[in-house]
Amino acid sequence: MTCLTLTCSGEHAPDLGFLLHKHPDSIFVRELSFGRVIVFYPENTPTRATAAMLVEVDAIGLVRGRSATLEEYVNDRPYALSSLTSVAMNTAFGTALAGRSKERAELVNKPLLLEAHLSAVHSRGGPELIRKIFAPLGYEMEITPITPAIAIPFAARSPIYSVRLHGTVTVHDLLSHLYVLIPVLDDAKHYFVAADEVKKLLEHGGTWLENHPAKNLITRRYLAYQHSLVREALSQLKVESEVDERAAQAEEERLEEEATPGMNLHEQRHQAVLAALRAPLRTGVVQRVADLGCGEGKFLQSLLAEKQLREIAGVDVSAVALKYATRRLHYDRLSDAQRERLKLLHGSLLYRDQRLEGFDAATLIEVIEHIPPERLDLLRRVLFASIRPRRLIITTPNREFNVHFTGMKEGQMRHRDHRFEWTRAEFESRCREAATQFGYDVKFAGVGPEMPNTGALTQMAVFELKSEVEESEVRGRDGLEAASDTITLDQT
Repeated sequence: MTCLTLTCSGEHAPDLGFLLHKHPDSIFVRELSFGRVIVFYPENTPTRATAAMLVEVDAIGLVRGRSATLEEYVNDRPYALSSLTSVAMNTAFGTALAGRSKERAELVNKPLLLEAHLSAVHSRGGPELIRKIFAPLGYEMEITPITPAIAIPFAARSPIYSVRLHGTVTVHDLLSHLYVLIPVLDDAKHYFVAADEVKKLLEHGGTWLENHPAKNLITRRYLAYQHSLVREALSQLKVESEVDERAAQAEEERLEEEATPGMNLHEQRHQAVLAALRAPLRTGVVQRVADLGCGEGKFLQSLLAEKQLREIAGVDVSAVALKYATRRLHYDRLSDAQRERLKLLHGSLLYRDQRLEGFDAATLIEVIEHIPPERLDLLRRVLFASIRPRRLIITTPNREFNVHFTGMKEGQMRHRDHRFEWTRAEFESRCREAATQFGYDVKFAGVGPEMPNTGALTQMAVFELKSEVEESEVRGRDGLEAASDTITLDQT
């Protein structure tokens, strides 16, 4: 029997039953083609609720009626989570997986303090693979190896681990992550993988998989290495991502143009950041710059025109955006000297990446508002303790200015992918806290038109490193993991 538990802590613990559509005082039982699924609540208090899903697997029933090897009869499928778990989840939590809740609709998209315990799961790739696929989604993990009490001949396919995931996420997102990634860890499916598996992958992974650093690995494993299906899934993810991003970007630009007719606000942001880069450092000048979250390379074009810069790096989590950047920058037609200056790197800003350490300056232009709030602390440690540039420049929307946008509803954000938009006080408070913690000075400026009472359309913070005396100590206590899966983009 396999077990998966979901725990909610805090004030919304009593709402877990409404979000899962399973009453804490009832036991849910459904027969499946390979056994049955049972859901019950081992604990339910005002501050902590746990739902347990047990899956009873009839290993003999899985192969009854057809010719099978001994390994198919004698195996560990009844004891380790697998693709069978995803089938059971769809039966037990189908409404929650679809992102619906009749009684608590307002909580469907609210991140809650959640924990998932995977009692036993295969990982062909060990703990490193578990971290590789779950860490970019914002989870903290406890991974414990499990040694079977009895030997299971024929079926020792890979090590088994007990895994606890902790995160501030929505119930819908947690279930979607588990639905896709448990079979990815197991790397084997109990049924034939056909074209409808692409639809399932896109349905449950479409909102987060496109920007996952291990997207290709996840897609290959989920689709059982069937190349035609993998190509189709990656192609659809790419198209959907491009359409959504470009539509959202167009809407944001439309709002800004209506509020400030005749002004090129992208250019104003870029010029403000360039001015901050050109200013002398405490010792020397900026010669090496990393544009973090470079997207399709618009700002990289401006950086290439700065003659004093001898090294420029553009980094983005989206390989699709980087491909567009190579086209925008006409990389194939750059001179050898320009090629030597420019690097385009595929990587996540939520991992330590040694390729980004040692730069004079780094920029994040309209990037941080796309990061889930629960992962901002991780981003802050990467920026200030790992990358640790001598100068760091961050721009982000000023929420107070939104009242000047025609037709924008109260609480609406400028871009559909924005996870938050801060007031000037909120932005400055967080920046000063980071500066104090990591040994920086910080100054603030507005970018674009400035209105009475609401300030400028965009707000900018410029951080300056105070001292480099204790760098080894700062880097040693950041608690970050290295990004083993970031790669240099093939720019040809």
